[in-house]
Amino acid sequence: MELIHPLPHLFQAGFIFMIGLAVGSFANVCIYRIPKGESIVFPASHCPSCNQPIPARDNIPVLSFLLLGGRCRFCKTTIGRIYPVIEILTAVLITSGFLRLGPTPEFVIFMVLGPALVIITAIDLQHKIIPNLITLPGILFGLAGGIYLEGVTSSLIGLVLGSGIFLIIGEVYFRIRGDEGMGMGDVKYIAGAGALLGWQKILLVIFIGALLGSIVGVAGMVEKKLNYMSQIPFGPFLAAGTLIAFFWGDQLIHLYLAAASGRY
Repeated sequence: MELIHPLPHLFQAGFIFMIGLAVGSFANVCIYRIPKGESIVFPASHCPSCNQPIPARDNIPVLSFLLLGGRCRFCKTTIGRIYPVIEILTAVLITSGFLRLGPTPEFVIFMVLGPALVIITAIDLQHKIIPNLITLPGILFGLAGGIYLEGVTSSLIGLVLGSGIFLIIGEVYFRIRGDEGMGMGDVKYIAGAGALLGWQKILLVIFIGALLGSIVGVAGMVEKKLNYMSQIPFGPFLAAGTLIAFFWGDQLIHLYLAAASGRY
């Protein structure tokens, strides 16, 4: 009898996972087309090698990749494994959000935020950019979601504080090194994230992003794969910080304030 109660919730989670796979498929389209300046709507999905339209039976997330052996049906060109990885990652992320938040407005917000973080991470890793097509609507979305989650004042302060900090860092770096150290994509991203999460959590995002970036940078220099002149995309670290702050920001801030006041 104990197994009966969780079943409806498990079915819901399975349904959300299927939706997540479909969203992940669309994320792949965005990752491939946005850096090229192509429409994410038209034309329909097609093989980038032979340009043949992909039939519906070959466009089922993950399953079609497995059935086709990771190759195009028409030209037999290998399909990158990154495609099913993005689909599964997006589905896992969305399902995890559902299991934590349930069918709430917060989950609806995360349904947009989660896939956007996947897209931003993949594009920044490949092309070292965070496109305006994501960041500019992201600022408006951040304000709308942030006003609901954090209130008008915190959302607006988060927007100004986050972007202001990055603009100052970029200017200082440029004056010291004579080179651009903070891309405007990062500035626009942190503005949207600040609007969504509020001023306290955006400071946490910046701290986590800087910490993770520093760890990767130091590890890369130890392994001699990077040097002090290497450019490391910052978007993935900011995305990770945003994810952590969205789910656990309040708890982390509470722990910090408690520790600072000597209660721990």
